[in-house]
Amino acid sequence: MLHRIQGMFTNDIAIDLGTANTLVYIKGKGIVLNQPSVVSLDKDTGKVYAVGAEAKAMLGKTPDRIAAIRPMKDGVIADFEVTEYMLREFIKLAQKKRHFIAPRIVVCVPSGITEVEKRAVRDSAKHAGAREVFLVAEPMAAAIGVGLPVDQPSGNMIIDVGGGTTEIAVIALNGIVCDTSIRVGGDELDEAIVSYIKKNHNLLIGDQTAENIKKTIGSAHKFDEEREMEVKGLYQVSGVPKTIKISSMEIREALMEPIQAICDALKQSLEQTPPELAADIKDRGIVLTGGGALLKGLPELLREQTDLPINLMDDPLFCVVLGTGKILDDFERYRPVIMRGGRS
Repeated sequence: MLHRIQGMFTNDIAIDLGTANTLVYIKGKGIVLNQPSVVSLDKDTGKVYAVGAEAKAMLGKTPDRIAAIRPMKDGVIADFEVTEYMLREFIKLAQKKRHFIAPRIVVCVPSGITEVEKRAVRDSAKHAGAREVFLVAEPMAAAIGVGLPVDQPSGNMIIDVGGGTTEIAVIALNGIVCDTSIRVGGDELDEAIVSYIKKNHNLLIGDQTAENIKKTIGSAHKFDEEREMEVKGLYQVSGVPKTIKISSMEIREALMEPIQAICDALKQSLEQTPPELAADIKDRGIVLTGGGALLKGLPELLREQTDLPINLMDDPLFCVVLGTGKILDDFERYRPVIMRGGRS
């Protein structure tokens, strides 16, 4: 009865607090916010100018006194105060109106997170206005989001390629049987492109240009027909802007190292998997989620390297937040998946 009355005056919230994007799900409404995890502020006074998409548009373009920063790094909080402010603003935007009772918040975090990093997430959410905070591992949330039977005694393997981390887990009986979490994701792919173009073409480009290159001609596997695009940047030799043409073959070469790290982590996870569960995975295949899963050719490369079916989900960017939302909607059913020490 008390929970029903509280529900009339509060909107419980599920958050995918990502390195690249933050997504917010409100109970009964679904996904209500999808914004870049970026804040722009005055370095001297700490005054915040913009949050989300507006702040991301400022990346690499601000005067010295203004910094456009990403407070999340490798899936965890790098700047506590800025993350807290960003969360508060996103919650305010998502809720649209004030409620009498502070919300319960479920936040998903990397499975390899430390106790100190857990505490930082809990404290940030509390200070941003949460009544209670619960943490759930990203691969578990992703598995629930795509509808895998996580409570059954059968093996389900999931790879979630995010902005800051890649999470690989085998899930059975509401728990993670074995997992591998590596700090390689979309950001590292962008950095690899920046580094390659600087080294091979003497051209300096920003992270947003690198991200655009990755989305346009980036791939993990050969195209049937290779592609080219024009790239603008600052030519190091003359110090003036210059436009060059770059091919998809070059970008594939640039991405080879971080992509291979993901493949190696997957193989390591498969080696750790108990034989009975490995047999289930052979039959069912591996589920691929996360924004990084959208890199062209990644499912094909993983299939080649493991000889297992790779199932790329529709809308892979939303799987984690949808799973976190399902936990929120049916909390008692999914209570066993909450991380130990993941409540405050």
